[in-house]
Amino acid sequence: MTLRVKNLTIRHRQSQLCLCDNANFVIEPGRVLTLMGPSGCGKSTLLASLAGHLAPDFHLTGSATLAQTELLDLPAHQRQVGILFQQDCLFPHLNVWENLAFALPNHIKGKARRQHALDALATLELNAIAEHFPQQISGGQRARISLLRMLLAQPKLALLDEPFSQLDAKLRTQFRDWVFAELRRANIPTLLVTHDSQDAPNGQTVIHWPLENHHA
Repeated sequence: MTLRVKNLTIRHRQSQLCLCDNANFVIEPGRVLTLMGPSGCGKSTLLASLAGHLAPDFHLTGSATLAQTELLDLPAHQRQVGILFQQDCLFPHLNVWENLAFALPNHIKGKARRQHALDALATLELNAIAEHFPQQISGGQRARISLLRMLLAQPKLALLDEPFSQLDAKLRTQFRDWVFAELRRANIPTLLVTHDSQDAPNGQTVIHWPLENHHA
């Protein structure tokens, strides 16, 4: 499940502004690559290109292969890419276990979906909030449920778009360490974009904007 990005270039079609110029990097399973740069420099646009959500205003060239499959040739729903944003993005009309069940693969049917969701909550010792709605639980709980929902979808690649920026300092450190531990356990490559050097996990590769060529 290695991600290999080669000569990836993103330009705005009208202005020809280059947001990403010949990006080259490799992320092995279980590793985290951090892209560090100020807001507005194109980091989130790069994530959108990998996830398949790049706006039509942009032109994309290059290659991004995951497990030897070209991601850029696939529609977004077939890429098996999980994304964790600044906001938790939970469905407000679904309770916690229903939010988790929504992410489960289609082969899990009927009542088994609820049980899978409850089993996942049990691993976090959060069974007590299974029937709660997102607005009824804390920000830290919503953050953990968001990551759990992403992992239940069994992604082959995780993209993290400044997911810790909305949390207070103490919770931010705890949640960040837990997120990286869970992604390491899932053994998938992870690409993190942030403007805060404290978000980058210790012992992993950091690339500063503009992009340099690196192997993670």
